[in-house]
Amino acid sequence: MTTLARASLQQNFNRVPEVKVDFWLIKLMAVTMGETAADYLAVNLGLGLTATSLIMTAFLAVALVLQFMQKRYVPSRYWTAVVLISIVGTLITDNLVDNFKVPLEVTTIVFSIALLVTFAVWYAVEHTLSIHSIFTTRRETFYWLAILFTFALGTAAGDLVAEKFELGFMATGAMFGAIIVLIAAAYYFFNLDAILAFWLAYIFTRPLGASLGDFLSQPVEYGGLGFGTIITSLMFLGCIVAIVVYMSLVYQRDYGLSQAERRT
Repeated sequence: MTTLARASLQQNFNRVPEVKVDFWLIKLMAVTMGETAADYLAVNLGLGLTATSLIMTAFLAVALVLQFMQKRYVPSRYWTAVVLISIVGTLITDNLVDNFKVPLEVTTIVFSIALLVTFAVWYAVEHTLSIHSIFTTRRETFYWLAILFTFALGTAAGDLVAEKFELGFMATGAMFGAIIVLIAAAYYFFNLDAILAFWLAYIFTRPLGASLGDFLSQPVEYGGLGFGTIITSLMFLGCIVAIVVYMSLVYQRDYGLSQAERRT
């Protein structure tokens, strides 16, 4: 078997996608939609935070069961789980702030600690935080738990900067975007550890997406463009579906090729 074939087979057994440009595009769209969809369901549709949280948590539980059943990366299953966990992560923070009156400063600190503890336990048990070796159910469990906390933390941090510190949606998005650029520069030019760079960029993509979603959907008098949550959510959902279809076609092609190479 050739080196290319072995690498391809290893990728197929990994349960999460490769980190390429399309990964970051759909990740940004997913977190943006998570912000606007949560607002639409809870506020515009009138379900309220509690009912919306219960419904979306149930959908997420089903999506994660289907994801764990695959034992390999399947674009449609994986990204469905990401979109739903983005919505649920937003709702967790919104519930704490709106229903339980927990200050944004506290939620930001609590979710930061929860994420650090998750990484610490994950590393202590598995001796790696790499997403290129999510081959077991235990590693995948750590992975999705970390993802959930990044979304909840990103929502809290984004709202804290944009609303509590009164920077506004555009300035907040620009600030977090600049942080991501600095992380990328540190990785490409100053040899920042790849795993650390990935998780830092993943964390800061969430408040960037949340700020972008609020900027597009919120009324003009609140500093937004006034597109509304419905239009904004549908716009990003359409882009997500298109990219997932593309990913699925490419993946099936590569998977079929690797299977053919395996038989040779």
